[in-house]
Amino acid sequence: MSMRMKEFFFDKKSVKDRVSKANRKALSKAGAFIRRRARSSLRRRKKASQPGRPPSVHTSDRARTLKNILFAYEPLTESLVVGPVKLNQKTLLGPDLGDTTVPQLHEFGATVTIRKMSRGRRRKPVRVRAKYPPRPFMGPALEAEQDHIPDAWSGNVGE
Repeated sequence: MSMRMKEFFFDKKSVKDRVSKANRKALSKAGAFIRRRARSSLRRRKKASQPGRPPSVHTSDRARTLKNILFAYEPLTESLVVGPVKLNQKTLLGPDLGDTTVPQLHEFGATVTIRKMSRGRRRKPVRVRAKYPPRPFMGPALEAEQDHIPDAWSGNVGE
């Protein structure tokens, strides 16, 4: 999503004008359910998680973490978008992610180039390829909450 997500939060006037109050309330509730399930699946610990399990969170920074998950209205498809904030490392050392973001790397897995400094007296940058296995957390959160999503609309019909 290339547009600014903050423009499509449920409390913004542009969203309030496009979506009925009942539908806005139900979409917001469904987004909160999915976000809560995804956040609770991310454990804070030092070790890496097993491949196929949700990734571990290694930082307590509230902004730069996989636990920073937002949801917003998507006007083109009149639907809900739920996902982590884009974290893309742009430093001289560390992984060269290219077009892949950190959340995508965890969700789907990929092979990336990591830049390290060589050991010894004459240190120079060295590139090493590393394979990251998938550690999905958003897909399983949606699957776990999909039975509860229709409940968000119950009681809203006829308002």
